[in-house]
Amino acid sequence: MKTLMTIAVIGAAFIGEWGEGATVVILFAISEALESYSMDKARQSIRSLMDIAPKEALIRRGNQEITVEVDDIQISDIMIVKPGQKIAMDGIVVKGLSAVNQAAITGESVPVAKTVDDEVFAGTLNEEGLLEIRVTKHVDDTTIAKIIHLVEEAQAERAPSQAFVDRFAKYYTPLIMLVALGVAVVPPILFEADWDKWIYQGLAALVVGCPCALIISTPVAIVTAIGNAARNGVLIKGGIHLEEMASIKAIAFDKTGTLTRGIPAVIDFLPQQNKDSKELLSIIAALENGSQHPLASAIMEKAEQENLPYHSVSIEDFSSIIGKGIKGKINGETYYVGSPNLFEEILLNGIPSNLKSQISELQNQGKTVMAAGTTTEVMGLIAVADVLRENSKSVIQKLHTLGIQKTIMLTGDNAGTAKAIGKQVGVSDLQSELLPQDKLTFIKELRGKYGRVAMVGDGVNDAPALAASTVGIAMGGAGTDTALETADIALMADDLGKLPFTVKLSRKALTIIKQNITFSLGIKLLALLLVIPGWLTLWIAIFADMGATLIVTLNGLRLLRVKDK
Repeated sequence: MKTLMTIAVIGAAFIGEWGEGATVVILFAISEALESYSMDKARQSIRSLMDIAPKEALIRRGNQEITVEVDDIQISDIMIVKPGQKIAMDGIVVKGLSAVNQAAITGESVPVAKTVDDEVFAGTLNEEGLLEIRVTKHVDDTTIAKIIHLVEEAQAERAPSQAFVDRFAKYYTPLIMLVALGVAVVPPILFEADWDKWIYQGLAALVVGCPCALIISTPVAIVTAIGNAARNGVLIKGGIHLEEMASIKAIAFDKTGTLTRGIPAVIDFLPQQNKDSKELLSIIAALENGSQHPLASAIMEKAEQENLPYHSVSIEDFSSIIGKGIKGKINGETYYVGSPNLFEEILLNGIPSNLKSQISELQNQGKTVMAAGTTTEVMGLIAVADVLRENSKSVIQKLHTLGIQKTIMLTGDNAGTAKAIGKQVGVSDLQSELLPQDKLTFIKELRGKYGRVAMVGDGVNDAPALAASTVGIAMGGAGTDTALETADIALMADDLGKLPFTVKLSRKALTIIKQNITFSLGIKLLALLLVIPGWLTLWIAIFADMGATLIVTLNGLRLLRVKDK
């Protein structure tokens, strides 16, 4: 670009067009300044990220409270954050209760309640109470520092279209020089035309040929889109992933922790007739309090929601029946809680047929069923299930509306549970009873069928499948190192609702890149055609070049207006 301009200016001086040569220099400088300004504007979202976290914090050391620069804060220091202040470092709350606005890091607009043992991030805003936080990371390792570093790297990385433009420019510059030379010498030599006029036309062709607009066409769009995504809680780790995301035909979802919350909850509590539901739930929760079973916490949470005093229930002879359930004596009566199979064994005539049909109906809905009772009767049934995220169904609908051909749920669960969840969420396909290596194989098959496939997972057990997909998307980037490292895109707020926005943004970015490349090449061709009748002037040439640069830049900046709706 600079080579072409330099030759044009020297040539203008050589044929005595000093004024036009000077104008070329001035307008080129203005064009460069505008280009720098627009790229700076696109990168501003990253600068605003850098300014989010405070540069110092109030630290308690011994009996003293001192203000310390963040670079000098040590791991395990106790940081005191007052209401209305920003949190300067990542850490764990050791004292206090507050609501923390995490929008800057995760993009979620609603403040999150934080109390003892909860994790907090640098750059987030403490809204209500006084918090004492034990620092867990050095300033360079905080989540915000990692995000800034990754986004900067992403914005610098060349996307496929940018790599194409760079390769194209390598051959384009010498080609334009040959064209300009031909314009300058062929008419005077072959047709005895005026040398001054055609040298001038050749110089104008050099200026028109300047690939300013072409070179800026891709990076301005990539930088703007990645910056906009970061501001909305989506971390895209490079232009290549942004472009690939725009062409995705199928998206596979892990079930647990992605489409669902990953935390079991009591969905149905069905005491039998003539049984006091509160008393029975207290007995069950008291027994589960001594259990190591993963579903015990769901039952205790249900009892706590109903304010039942299960801690005060006295249990004797508590024991675990391996693989089947638990038992314990309360007020001289032995109670059992466990799988329906346990009651098939301990009841004289097994489970009554009406209860059996109720159990199988609940199991067909994808729920895990437990029974509670004594050696003479089943007193109640409890159905526990992993609950869907509130927005899973609407996200799948939006993706289908956006034209994603296939949405596939992948899970290690049994076919019954998978079918029930798949029906609720509205995915077009599902695969159940998969091990991590099976997910990997399935993603490879999908790529063979659809070409470009995205995989959405929680970034830990889904790592192989995330790596094998065209674009790996991890849930919960904030505080999850695995998600930040494994995935190509991380949804920082653990919010699946950001996925349709990401698809929309990447498609818009690819459209704008194509528009920019087509327009910048088209306008060059049009201006060069003016050479044939000899109408091309240095003025037209520089305005064509500068105008094209400005238009592609402003077109790229339109990506800042893509909103998460």
